[in-house]
Amino acid sequence: MASNRVKKVSFTTFLKKFPPVELPVTLGSDTHIEFSRANPPLDPLEIEDYIVPLETNEVDEFTEFIPCFCIPDTTEFIGIIYFRAGLMDYQYRIVTYDKAGVVVANEVIGGMFSNGKMIAQSVATIDASWTIHIVSGQGRADAVVYDPLESTTKELELFKDGVIGLLK
Repeated sequence: MASNRVKKVSFTTFLKKFPPVELPVTLGSDTHIEFSRANPPLDPLEIEDYIVPLETNEVDEFTEFIPCFCIPDTTEFIGIIYFRAGLMDYQYRIVTYDKAGVVVANEVIGGMFSNGKMIAQSVATIDASWTIHIVSGQGRADAVVYDPLESTTKELELFKDGVIGLLK
């Protein structure tokens, strides 16, 4: 999603909020708390310039964004992970950019969503070969016991140019 609007914050300044981490890393229900403690928060102008144009869901004054990390050892692209917290909708999102800062890919890879009756949750692990393993489950929000047969798995591959593809 390209924007012709003049950005108020440089792309380099924005990227400094996303330090590299050692892979593998797992993004679970509370992982964002660790990142919020370790990383400086995103400035409102950084959110306006670089996050809001990526969002498909409404962003209101209660929506929070936490910078998590960048994918280490990339040469052809830049990859970042951020956390989005909305009302009953939490997402880990991966965004890849080419070296000029143009978005290549943008995917939700984990999080939790509930409509009050059902709850869906996904946990993602990004391994050292840039494969993203996602385990998802859903069930009734009032269920006492989770049925593991409701779980699904998916694997995404992060290619060297920043494209994200589904592994078979």
